[in-house]
Amino acid sequence: MSTCAATRTVCRGRAGADERMPGPAEPSGDVRPTPSGRRRPGGGYRGRVRALLIGNQNDLDPGFVGERFRMHGFAFSECFREHPGEWPSLEGHDLVLLLGSEWSVYWPEVADNVAAEAALIRDAHARGVPLFGICFGNQSMAHALGGTVERAREPEIGWYDVVSDVPEVVAEGPWLQWHYDVVTVPPGATELARSSVGPQAWQLGRSFCTQFHPEADESILLRWTAGVGVDELDRIGISADALMVETRANTPTSREHAERLVDWFLER
Repeated sequence: MSTCAATRTVCRGRAGADERMPGPAEPSGDVRPTPSGRRRPGGGYRGRVRALLIGNQNDLDPGFVGERFRMHGFAFSECFREHPGEWPSLEGHDLVLLLGSEWSVYWPEVADNVAAEAALIRDAHARGVPLFGICFGNQSMAHALGGTVERAREPEIGWYDVVSDVPEVVAEGPWLQWHYDVVTVPPGATELARSSVGPQAWQLGRSFCTQFHPEADESILLRWTAGVGVDELDRIGISADALMVETRANTPTSREHAERLVDWFLER
């Protein structure tokens, strides 16, 4: 979810449900860090692999994507965008997962927060720590790595297909979208999928982004379509009830597609 007309809440960073008491940090490699957990034949990792989960307090649910990373042995430390000064060090972490947000990267009132997130992204990218960005996470990564972010000519809210150059990796749909902004990909990045509005997936080194929401499950959509989300949908002529019907029909397929994305991301 990105740049939605929702309440902006200030909150505190904390250790996540996966990692309440982080252990001592281990240094990451300079170019291509080896995960703290080691892959087993047939998939998965031996031991816990530490990851940062970046999002807003009121929407820090990684859904299908987080579930798949956890299956591979990842444990998340939750990092609230509202308080970047309280984030743990990148050292000892082997993944950064950036979720959507109600914000836009160009809002002046969150400029300091956006700058802090951009600094983390550039640091992780330079170290070779894999980054996976979703919706606002995609926009934040494009902004940090030399691309641009601007208001799209039209929003995309609902279930859409995309045009994919690599459908065996980025399935053509259906994918849940909820955004008002659009990116141009950074110099050197490879655009992997797109819609009529703009880029939908791209990669640059070990960094990968989607504009759509591969993480979106039924519980996430129930939250998004409640409260101010209902008013937002009404303004653009979308029925919250109809969107939930579509969601229940599409999430079994989108879950499989999200799992495929995560598996590919980890195998690169």
